[in-house]
Amino acid sequence: MAAVLLGLVTVAVAAFSTPWHLIASGPPDPARDFTAAQIARSEAFDAATTLPSYLALAISLVIAGLLVATPVGAKLVAWLRGPWWARVILGVVVITALIQLVKLPLAIWVETLLRDYGLSTQQWGPWAADRLKNIGVEAALLCLTLLVLVALARRFRRWWIPAAAGAFALTIVVSFVYPVVFAPLFNDFTPMRQGPLRTSLLAMAERDGVPVEDVLVADASRRTTALNAYVSGFGATRRIVVYDTLLKAPQPQIELVVAHELGHAKRDDVLYGTFIGALSAALGAILLFLIFGPVSRRVGVTSIGDPRAVGAIMGLMTIGSLIMSPAENLVTRHIEARADLHALDLTQDPATFIEMQKHLAVTNISDLSPDAVEYVLYASHPSSPERIAMARAWAELNGVPVP
Repeated sequence: MAAVLLGLVTVAVAAFSTPWHLIASGPPDPARDFTAAQIARSEAFDAATTLPSYLALAISLVIAGLLVATPVGAKLVAWLRGPWWARVILGVVVITALIQLVKLPLAIWVETLLRDYGLSTQQWGPWAADRLKNIGVEAALLCLTLLVLVALARRFRRWWIPAAAGAFALTIVVSFVYPVVFAPLFNDFTPMRQGPLRTSLLAMAERDGVPVEDVLVADASRRTTALNAYVSGFGATRRIVVYDTLLKAPQPQIELVVAHELGHAKRDDVLYGTFIGALSAALGAILLFLIFGPVSRRVGVTSIGDPRAVGAIMGLMTIGSLIMSPAENLVTRHIEARADLHALDLTQDPATFIEMQKHLAVTNISDLSPDAVEYVLYASHPSSPERIAMARAWAELNGVPVP
C-alpha cells in the first residue's frame, strides 16, 4: 500500500509539474537551417558513437542480470574478510572496479572518437584522472547508501520505512551540496571579469526576478570544446556559470544561453527535479523490500542485512535506473522546452535564438535527426531542429518577423 501510494504521488507530482503543452510548432526540418556538410557530419558522428553506446547499455544489463539472477556477486563478497560494514564497502569497491574494467575499452573508444571529431581536448592522463574522480564520487555515495541500508536491515524487521526516509533525505542533501562539494573536483571556477558581458548577465537576471550572487567561468576548455552554461545553487546563493568555451560566441548568443538557464532557476526546475528524484528514491527503497525475496533465493542470501547482498542490490539499482531513464528523459525534454520558451520571452529575439541553436548544434555536433529509439533512451533535450521550430512558432504567435 505504501509503494502504491508513493508511486501515485511521484507520478502526480511529475505529471502536474511538467509543462506538457507549450507552443505547437511545425515539424523540425534540419535542411532548412543546416548545410548538407553539417548534417553529414552530425550523421557520421552519431553513427560512430551509436555502437559503443548500445554496447555499454548491453554490458550494463548483462552485468546487472548476473548480479540479480545468479550468486556470482554473493560469492565474490564472500571471499572478503572483516566486519560486516567493511565487507559492504569492499564489496562495492570491488564490484565497481570490475564493472569499470569491463567498460574501460568502450570508454577509451568513445574518448578516441571525441578526439577525432575535435570535441575532446584532454590528454590521457587528465582523462584518466577525471574518470577516476567520477568513479570515486559515485562509489563513495553508493557505499554510504548501502552501509545505511544494510545497517537498517540488520536492526529493523520493517527496514523499508527508515530506508525510504533516508533515501529521500540523501537525494535532497546531495543535490544541495553537489555544486559546492563535488563540482570543484572537476573544474576550477573563477569570477567573470568586470565588463559589458558580466554587467549584461547580472542585469538580465535582475530583470527576470532571479537573485544571482555572482557570475563564474568554468575552465571547461581543458576538457572539451563543447559550449554550455548553467545556474547553480538555490535562492540567494545562485550563481551563473559559463563555460570558457562559450565566451568565444557573440554576446547576444551567450545572453540567450544564460536566459535559458535563468528559466530553469525561475521555475525552480532543479528543486522540483530533486523532489521528484527524492520521491523516486524512497519508492525504490520500498520496491527493493518487496522484490528482494525472490531475488535472495537466486543469489543465495537470506536478507539484505547480509553483506553478500551488495551485488544484488547494485544490480537492482542499475535495472531500476535503466527502466526509469525514458520517463526521466520525457519529463526533462518538456522542461528544457519551457526554458527555451522562457529565453524567448525574456529576450524577445527569436533570430538570435535560432543562430545560437545552430551554433550550439554545430559546435557540439548534436544529433539533428535522432531515431526514435535513441530519442527515447538518451535525449534529455529536444533536438536542435525542434527548438528552432519552436522559436519560429513563437515569432508567429508574438507578431515578430519569422527568422
